[in-house]
Parts: sequence; C-alpha cells; structure tokens
Amino acid sequence: MAALSGCTVGPNYKRPAVVTPATYRGAPPATADGKPLGTEKYTSVFTDPVLRGLIAEALKNNYDVKIAADKVLEEQAQVGVERAGQFPTITAGGTYDAIGLPSSLLSGLSNGNSGSNSNSNSNNTSTNYHAGGLTASAAWNLDFWGLYRRQTEAARAELRATEWAQQTTYSTLVDSVATSYYQLRTLDAELAITEQTLEARKQSLDLTRTLEQGGSAPLGDVRQAEQLYYTAQAKIPDLKRQIEQQENNLSILLGRDPGPIVRGQAIADAPHPADVPVGLPSELLERRPDIRRAEDLLAQASANIGVARAQFFPQFSLSGTGGVSTDQLKGLVESKNFYYYAVATATQTVFDGGKLRSNLRLSKAKDQELIDTYQQTIQGALRDVSNALVAYSRTREYREQQEKLVASATDAVRLARMLYQAGSTSYLEVLTNDANLYTAQLTLETAQQQEALSLVQLYNALGGGW
Repeated sequence: MAALSGCTVGPNYKRPAVVTPATYRGAPPATADGKPLGTEKYTSVFTDPVLRGLIAEALKNNYDVKIAADKVLEEQAQVGVERAGQFPTITAGGTYDAIGLPSSLLSGLSNGNSGSNSNSNSNNTSTNYHAGGLTASAAWNLDFWGLYRRQTEAARAELRATEWAQQTTYSTLVDSVATSYYQLRTLDAELAITEQTLEARKQSLDLTRTLEQGGSAPLGDVRQAEQLYYTAQAKIPDLKRQIEQQENNLSILLGRDPGPIVRGQAIADAPHPADVPVGLPSELLERRPDIRRAEDLLAQASANIGVARAQFFPQFSLSGTGGVSTDQLKGLVESKNFYYYAVATATQTVFDGGKLRSNLRLSKAKDQELIDTYQQTIQGALRDVSNALVAYSRTREYREQQEKLVASATDAVRLARMLYQAGSTSYLEVLTNDANLYTAQLTLETAQQQEALSLVQLYNALGGGW
C-alpha cells in the first residue's frame, strides 16, 4: 500500500523542444556586447527622472497591478485547497445530554397502567438523567494513483501562470506609461511650435498690411497672410484639448483622478544609444512573462491528464469514528465506556456512458492545444523583437533626415521673407515656404516620438519592465 501510494499515473511535464534562431532579424552586430536591454531595470532605460517617478507611482497605485496581485493571492489559496485533499480529515467533538422526567410518567410506564391511579399516587417528583461523552472521527481518501497530487500539481502550475500574468501586467504598464508620457511631450512640443509659428505669422501679417497701406502690396497678399495666421491660431485650442485628454489618460494609469501631469525633459533631449544589446533569442524563453505563462498553463494541462487517468482506477478510502460515553465524569477514562467504528471502502466505476474516456481525450486535446499556443507565443515574441529592432534603426534614420529638412525649410522661409520685403518675389512664395516649414517641424516631432517609442517597444518585447 505504501508503494502504491507513491505512484502517480499520467505524464510528467517536460518542456517541448523549441528551436530558436541564433540571432534576431534586424539585430546590429554589436548586440552581443553589454548587458541585454531586457534585463535592465526601467530606471536604467529611461533617463528622464520625471518619467521614472511616474512609472514608480503607476506600479504602486495602478488598479490593474492591484487586481493582478489579488489574483495571485486567490491562486495561492486554491493551491492550499487542492493540497488538503492529500491528507485525512479529522474531526472531534463532545456531547452533553440532560433529561428530566416526572415520576408519574415513569411509574405509569413501568406498571403498564393508563395513568389515572398512578397520577393519584404520584408525589409529583421528577427523575433527571445526565450523560455525556467525547467523539472523534477520521476519513482519508487514499491517493494510490496520484489523483490529488496531480490536482495539486495543476493548481501550482496555475499559480505560477498567474504570477507570470502579474509580471506581464507590470511590463505592459511600464510600456503604457512611457508611451503616454512621450505622446504628451510630443503634443507639448507641437503646441510650442504652433505658438512660435503664430507669432512669426503675426509679424508677417503686420508687414503685409503695412506694405498694402503703402501701396507696395495688393490686398490679396494681406488675405493670404491672414489665412496663415488664422490657421495656426485655430490649431492651438485643438492641441490644448488633446493635451488635457492625454493628461487624463495618463492620470488613470497612475491610479489618480484625472488631472495635470508634471513635465520632464523634452524627447529630443533624451539620449538614445545607436546600438542596443538584445541578447540571444533563446533567452526569451526564460525572460518573457507571456512565454513563461504559456508554459505553466501547458504544465497544468499535462497534470490534468494524470487527473483524468487516475479516475479510471479504484478509489480507496478509510473512515472511522470512536469515543466515550458515560453518565459520570470519572467514566470518561474507563475502558468499558469506549466505543469505535471503522470501515474501509473501495469503489470502481463500472459504467458511465464513456464519460471518463471522453474526459481523458479532452485533457489530451487541451494539452496539445496549449503546446501549439506555447510555440505560437514564442514565434510572436521573436516577431515583436525583430519588428522593434527594425523600427528603432529606421526611425532613427527618418528622424535624422527630417532634421535636415527642417533646417532647409527654416532657411527657405527666411530667404522668402527677405525677398518679399524687398519686392523681389510674390507673397505666394512666402506662403508656400511657411506652410512647408510648419509641416516639417510637426513631422520632426512625430519622428522623435516614434524613435523614443520604438525603444520602449523593444524594451517590452525583450521582456523588460518587471
């Protein structure tokens, strides 16, 4: 029986064989040097102290983080519930009974009379009976085939999967806070550019009106200058709306009520390394929380196969009850007042309409599904890293070219205004160059945001943030 109690039916979990590429697509040659980005703390990745403070606040107060922690506590308790099935259940208690009966009733019962004569002879006294005792019982479902151990194994795997889901919540939150913050800083920069453009267009409008009043420029030039000015002026309220809404969104991530957000350094001032060490693709299997969660769900499914198999075999149980009962306190220690009852049972399903076989097939099918899900999750992780690497390198090139365009457009506007003031060109040239500069400046801010966000995405794809 001891040997049988140590056996468990069903497969023992083993990680499926996975072949990963030697390097990531898009990884620069220098990625093998240095500490991989995914193993860095967010305080080392993000240099803006304000952003680091916002992330720390979110990790402390965000409700998704709190809910994830609550789920871990739930699964820890569930493991205890499942593990308890491996042990016997023991209960104990005590009883005390007191009965008081009138003597007339007792005499009537003993004499077999109807009660009239007995009542007349009764002295109206009563007889009291007192009795008590202690009882204890035990029941134990013997785990010959590992049914309860496999259930505990499945519960532990579910707990680990929940803990990895909690880490996924951390990583996602870091990504979301950084993304929202960079989007907010981009809107701030666009508002500043629009206000500067509005001031420049105001000066151009004043100049055009002066020239028109002096007869040196037609009224059409004034109207064109007004169009430029009012276009920039109309953009400002919309940008302020977007800024306030983005502040509200970021506040919710921080666990706050909607409100203002402090600002740190501009995106352009944040250093971005040219080459980022990313490590080896095989490291993702240990680092990415979504991959680890998929593996633990697979381990749970493997344990459930053992649970389904164990139900094919006979189930054995032991139970017993014992105690002592007496009408005197000293009798509690006398052997003649002890009693007991013990029973052993064995049950075996004879016919269930194929339920057990179907349950086993269901467990095997679920296991195969989660094997495919695990491998799919790994492929998705490799894709995420490769896409982030490509985005990080290409957005840098795009931002560098956009900076050159802004420099050229700035000089073109300066020359066009000089020529127009000297009467050597029409206002249409000023209008065209001014609009081109404004568009190029906004596009540059977007390019800087995309470069910053690509680093955030790469950090998240490598399993960073927890």
